[in-house]
Amino acid sequence: MTTTLTRLHEKGIAGRRRQGRGYSYLPVQDAPGLTALRMHSELERDADRETVLARFVARLSPDDERLLRGLLEPEER
Repeated sequence: MTTTLTRLHEKGIAGRRRQGRGYSYLPVQDAPGLTALRMHSELERDADRETVLARFVARLSPDDERLLRGLLEPEER
């Protein structure tokens, strides 16, 4: 268990603080943050980022595509 928590800490998924002679661990990301971190990790695995992103976007539902467009191109105010 300690090895797993140490690895999560090294990856930035868990934080830790000294407690006695050991550590107490806590999450540093919420569920959406962890999903985003996994998505970034998958993107980093492939050198052809353009193709990976193009195929990801091609499989989005129309609603998700609108949501993504809104996040990338916020309306001018």
